[in-house]
Amino acid sequence: MKSTNLKWVYLVVLSLVWGSSFILIKKSLVGLTPLQLGALRTLFAAIFLFLIGLRTIKTIRRNEWKWIIISGFLGTFIPAFLFAFAETEIDSGIASILNSTTPLITLILGAIIFSIGFHRNQLIGVVIGLIGCLGLIWEGASVNPDQNYWYATLVLCASVCYAINVNIIKRYMQQISPLAIANGNFIVLVIPSLIVLYFSDFFDTKVLENPAVHTSLMYISILAIVGTGIAKVLFNKLVQISTPVFASSVTYTIPVVALIWGLLDGEKFTFYQIMATGIIILGVYLSNRNK
Repeated sequence: MKSTNLKWVYLVVLSLVWGSSFILIKKSLVGLTPLQLGALRTLFAAIFLFLIGLRTIKTIRRNEWKWIIISGFLGTFIPAFLFAFAETEIDSGIASILNSTTPLITLILGAIIFSIGFHRNQLIGVVIGLIGCLGLIWEGASVNPDQNYWYATLVLCASVCYAINVNIIKRYMQQISPLAIANGNFIVLVIPSLIVLYFSDFFDTKVLENPAVHTSLMYISILAIVGTGIAKVLFNKLVQISTPVFASSVTYTIPVVALIWGLLDGEKFTFYQIMATGIIILGVYLSNRNK
């Protein structure tokens, strides 16, 4: 399949996977703290990736490891904790909506810092998509007035991390295989994750014997293997065969899936949010039209 068509397949698959990640985070937080969730998510994903592709790290050259390290922390480690803390106060659907600022940040940072050009359609599409996101946030705030929206800044910080990471992959790791990038990332993150997990009191007997923890571990296993491990490889490939803006535009379609899961879990969803979702999809379409 041609790259122009294949990138859309990757976009749809990642939208389904990452759109489901927010509800899995919410369910995991029932029995785990944000620190435990972030550390376990990273460790479980690392184990899975090592089993399927540890040997690929031999293809990473010495001068490329600095970008692998930066990418690991910005693209996986830091956002895992930021999202976990954010969802202790705001709905999973709202968190996914706020994450939709990533393409706009990617476009801006790509042009200013990484000298990656963009055309007018991309800018128009990103702005329209952002308007749709703001509409979702506005309506979500009116429907859920008791939520602490200061925690929304944590999601925005995660979006900045993602934006920098996607530009780094496109600029400096185009020649490295997606599986090698992912394995290199997680080799770097294993020790920091173990340290965080140790100091989070996860190994306390009372914690390990709690039935709620057992259920949360099931959810976090799915989140780590599918939402982090497999998705990480797919996203790295998507960045390489498309543009940073297209790859990050997956954060525009993620809220559609996340809001459906939220609705099924009892979170409120209104007609105006449906309209805003349509605006988001229009933004994705416009940002990826030919010049």
